[in-house]
Amino acid sequence: MNIFKSLLFALCIISFNTYAQNQTDDEKLSLSSGNIDNQFDYVIKRSNNYQDYKVVKANWLYTLKSHTLDSLKAIQIQLDSTKLVIKNQADEMASLKTNLTNTQQDLEKTTDEKNNMALFGLQMSKSNYNVLMWSIIGVLLACLLLFIYKFKNSNVVTNEAKKALSEIEDEFDEHRKVALEREQKVRRQLQDELNKQK
Repeated sequence: MNIFKSLLFALCIISFNTYAQNQTDDEKLSLSSGNIDNQFDYVIKRSNNYQDYKVVKANWLYTLKSHTLDSLKAIQIQLDSTKLVIKNQADEMASLKTNLTNTQQDLEKTTDEKNNMALFGLQMSKSNYNVLMWSIIGVLLACLLLFIYKFKNSNVVTNEAKKALSEIEDEFDEHRKVALEREQKVRRQLQDELNKQK
């Protein structure tokens, strides 16, 4: 008999817990508050049974319909708002992509201008420009060294020619003096001979 009492007591506790839980769940459900799912649960649980059918109060259906339409309108407004945000973000992304493309083109152009030099209207890379400039400087330096060498050779030749000319002029002056003296001597002798013959 004790076992029977214990089983009966356990069944009472389980059914009381189930009843209390159903009551607390029913108390949580409401037609005027909560989400749509809870409102449908409220209508289903509170409606009466008739054979295989549920008998629902008409005002509950209208209220549920109104809440459902309001929820759908709110969802539609959120959806429209989200679509607008997505469209704005897509437009902004397209604008940013265009700006990025323009910026990349400007960067490439600037990099090309930085890496190239204009010489006589021709674009050439800095390395080619440097090679050309150093080649021109080398050629000019070689020409300068050649000019200095030629100038020194010419200067040496000129100095030697001046020295030779000076020596020749000295010799010529000496020769002229000697020739003049000889001529004078020959004239005196001639004059003396003329004087003797007279």
